[in-house]
Amino acid sequence: MSFFLTLRIALRALAKNKLRAGLTVLGVVIGIAAVTAMVSLGQSASQLVQNELQGIGTNVMVIFPGRQRRGGVRQGLLPTLTAADSDAIAIQCPSVLASSPVVGMQGHVVFGNSNYNPRDTLGVGTDYLIVRNWALRRGGFFSEREVSSAAPVCVIGQTLVAKLFQTTDPIGAMIRIRDVPFRVIGVLEPKGANMVGEDQDDILLMPYSTMRKRVQGSEFDNVNAIICSARSMEVMMDAKNEITELLAERHRIHPGEPLDFEVGTTIEMSNMLGVILGTLTMMISSIAGISLIVGGVGIMNIMLVSVTERTREIGIRMAVGARGRDILLQFLVEAVMLSCFGGVIGFALGCAASVGLTMLINALTSGTKWPIVISINAAILAFAFAAAVGVFFGFYPARRASRLDPIEALRYE
Repeated sequence: MSFFLTLRIALRALAKNKLRAGLTVLGVVIGIAAVTAMVSLGQSASQLVQNELQGIGTNVMVIFPGRQRRGGVRQGLLPTLTAADSDAIAIQCPSVLASSPVVGMQGHVVFGNSNYNPRDTLGVGTDYLIVRNWALRRGGFFSEREVSSAAPVCVIGQTLVAKLFQTTDPIGAMIRIRDVPFRVIGVLEPKGANMVGEDQDDILLMPYSTMRKRVQGSEFDNVNAIICSARSMEVMMDAKNEITELLAERHRIHPGEPLDFEVGTTIEMSNMLGVILGTLTMMISSIAGISLIVGGVGIMNIMLVSVTERTREIGIRMAVGARGRDILLQFLVEAVMLSCFGGVIGFALGCAASVGLTMLINALTSGTKWPIVISINAAILAFAFAAAVGVFFGFYPARRASRLDPIEALRYE
């Protein structure tokens, strides 16, 4: 008997009991929908993390001062990093594209009658925008000459433009930070919110030397952090090793001694978040997979009932020449078709659920926008698993039907 004839007979048998067939595949539908939605949301979260890390900058590494220890407990940060360290990294580390020191503070910005406290007020170097992969919308950035002279100039983000200037042109305007007058020389392109909803455009940048000398009144050269950009993603770990060796030498740290700084990379952050998201997705998908097992058991039960109901039909078919493997194939095809129908419906519902949940998350969170991802891997997994469920749970009923004695089957009432 041809496969297409077997397929037609299987479709006809399933069509006779539409409601029963629908209820039978309900467990498969729920399981496939849940797995599809969870995998798609997991990939959406991973893509969001990648986008946000890219928004931090291009192949960024952040160097923090080390922490002092007392009695084995980590205490405050040590003032171990300097602007000279940043310059040395940019010059002596071949895998580093650019480097900038960072000094942070909090302070109100005053323009006319407007007063606003930016989320980030940073003193940085001339290569800060290169590291952060950030462009200027208007004006320019401060130069090495302005850094060396601690010039009172600054560059502001779009949020400050909206809060302080409204319709006024900010370029060339004079503002005050802790009663120190500054001239605005540039406006940054908008970046939007990061993945935790913080406004990246709520920022003011000035030369780090200006921050130290004019605003903070300090003569020390130490900085809060150094941010660097590797030349490519492939050489990021090389850049990290070069930075570690250089700073250990500059800080006179001998082999075996603890470092007085820490170097972190976006690769490490991405890998850590990827492991967390992958583990959560796997756990939730495993729980959802229980529905597939329940659905498979349901298919097996219904197929066993179907074998009992159609015993005389099986006997008649065997009496007119059908072989055992033909009967086996027919019931196996019916089980697989039930499972695959459930897989198709479940995948469609899972995609709809994924899109709906992503839109709900975006509606409930400000700034951060999760990308809508329909996982092709989830589709392949759904159909493969559905077919496997049909074969696994349909084999026993099909085998039982194929082993019926024709004479006994014809006598069955």
